[in-house]
Amino acid sequence: MDAIRLIGATRHALAQSRAPEEIVTEAWQAQALAQAVGSHLLASGPAELRSEAHGLSEAGGRACGALHRVGQGGGARAAQLSGVQNPRSALLGLGGLLGEVGIALVGVACAAAEEGLYWQCIEAMDAADESGDRVRGLLRQLADRERPQPDSAAGPW
Repeated sequence: MDAIRLIGATRHALAQSRAPEEIVTEAWQAQALAQAVGSHLLASGPAELRSEAHGLSEAGGRACGALHRVGQGGGARAAQLSGVQNPRSALLGLGGLLGEVGIALVGVACAAAEEGLYWQCIEAMDAADESGDRVRGLLRQLADRERPQPDSAAGPW
């Protein structure tokens, strides 16, 4: 399944989540998706994106490890990723999803009755922010790559 469809499915699932455990599970799903998109771009994306794609994959992986402590049931939706047909659109969607995850986790942290859940949400918010930074870095690199380069033979004027 293409990244854009998986991002949409994760956004929908997050929007439908009500219980704190469901929200944390969807945060884990979003980070697994960030890891998968980063890995895909690392393996088959343009060479100039590989360093930042590697960083996105690692950030998503670290976050998955931290969030997995809650004990999610089922597998990662990201395992269905078959491609990233439109990297710009996928990264824009992923960045939006990570922002939504951060906002949802703030709500869970504020309502947390137990300290462990509170700190897990704080760690997950930091992870979503780090992954979001990596996504923004990839988007900047894509924009630089697509920007027309001045003709050096023509001179500065």
